Amino acid sequence: MNDGVNGVALGVFIFFFLAVTVMGFLAARWRKAENEHSLDEWGLGGRSFGTWVTWFLLGGDLYTAYTFVAVPAAIYAAGAAGFFAVPYTILVYPLIFTFLPRLWSVSHKHGYVTTSDFVRGRWGSKGLSLAVALTGILATMPYIALQLVGIQAVLDVMGVGGGENTNWFIKDLPLLIAFGVLAAYTYSSGLRAPALIAFVKDTLIYIVIAVAIIYIPIKLGGFDEIFAKAGEAYSQTNPATGAPRGALVPAEAGQWTYATLALGSALALFMYPHSITATLSSKSREVIRRNTTILPLYSLMLGLLALLGFMAIAAGIKVQNGQLAIPQLFENMFPSWFAGVAFAAIGIGALVPAAIMSIAAANLFTRNIYKDFIKPHATPAQETKVSKLVSLLVKVGALVFVLTMDKTVAINFQLLGGIWILQTFPALVGGLFTRWFHRWALLAGWAVGMLYGTIAAYGVASPTQKHFGGSAKEIPGIGEIGYIGLTAFVLNVVVTVVLTFVLKAVKAPEGIDETRPEDYTADAGDPGVRVELPVAKH
Repeated sequence: MNDGVNGVALGVFIFFFLAVTVMGFLAARWRKAENEHSLDEWGLGGRSFGTWVTWFLLGGDLYTAYTFVAVPAAIYAAGAAGFFAVPYTILVYPLIFTFLPRLWSVSHKHGYVTTSDFVRGRWGSKGLSLAVALTGILATMPYIALQLVGIQAVLDVMGVGGGENTNWFIKDLPLLIAFGVLAAYTYSSGLRAPALIAFVKDTLIYIVIAVAIIYIPIKLGGFDEIFAKAGEAYSQTNPATGAPRGALVPAEAGQWTYATLALGSALALFMYPHSITATLSSKSREVIRRNTTILPLYSLMLGLLALLGFMAIAAGIKVQNGQLAIPQLFENMFPSWFAGVAFAAIGIGALVPAAIMSIAAANLFTRNIYKDFIKPHATPAQETKVSKLVSLLVKVGALVFVLTMDKTVAINFQLLGGIWILQTFPALVGGLFTRWFHRWALLAGWAVGMLYGTIAAYGVASPTQKHFGGSAKEIPGIGEIGYIGLTAFVLNVVVTVVLTFVLKAVKAPEGIDETRPEDYTADAGDPGVRVELPVAKH
């Protein structure tokens, strides 16, 4: 790691950061709302985004700074097992093609802002809706924290903030400034800010990846040399485990882990509140269908991005924290000015999803806790005000998390968040296709999945962690090592199905379904579909 501050790279980074800051505040004037005091406008951008805005927004939402840093870092640390992210992003798009248009249609028809709104309306259960809302908020918090970790990694490599012995305020001042700017323009512009900034973020990322995948291999002697050096490095014994560091091809013993992690992650990705917030901001059902066909372009980018992990090994990058491997690779291999462009891509890649995540978590609190349980007759203006304030509190919580806890804790809680959010799949996706499940059975299945997943993850140790050391454990009854989230999901479904039979047999009250079959295929121009700003429902 270079000593001192890389002034040129920092200057370029600051230029792009100031540019997107201005864009963030100007976004309030972009597609200016007739009624700004509406959660539809602040939290969903007026449900007005077309195909390309939605594509950039979803890409900016799903492909975060953590993706940019952590996926190649996993390759750097353990080899090809880190490539699980590529097949899971390939699996997810056919999956969401089947249910996202239905969710958009019913949400547009009834004015649903969150997944919990739909769950409450479909199953007639505020308890189940509350469970989904709390799960979404819990799973999102460490995800936001990891975006700040991504910014901090870039700042560390640029030499900003001083060393470990520097006063904590001076050391963390750049991160505090970045947080303050993010909080201010999100509060002011809502979802329009990350939607507009996503254009810059994704353009920078595609440029950096395109240059890196050509320029760095040329400097390192080609891909043959890169893979040869990586294979040699992986064959060396890890002193902490007594086993080889990794492998260019996943070992047979790890194939169950690889496959279940890819499948479970694919099922979980669009259960996250921020994914749904970006989806519901689009203006028509057809926009969603088009996006599921062009979003795989990001999977191509992700595959190329993952190769940077091999390049970091071949370039001789040595870091104690694997999250610094790729920023350090850029620092060492690129001219300072282009390293600044790469760092800006990562930094802005943190700001966009962090903004969307905080908005999504705030919407969940406002609609499904504040309005459902605290103030049922809240006006749209009151909802918007509460959501803005909660979005600030969510960011503060994430910032405190990053500044006070070890970074590996944030990563472990994000892995736990993936296990948790998957347990909302039966209530959400199941509800889009059938009303057969019983609401109490869904709640019991969710509770079992959450409990098993949390306890199982708590029992996983690693060379550096006694608890929450990973997300894979032996699958009961099979004996193979697999993704805990998928095992918990299977238990969730089994409990839900069995209890549904029991509760239907004893004629337990089912709850009122406020949706109709035609709601799930409605489009913006269809008769009866609400396209104007919502009026408070009582």
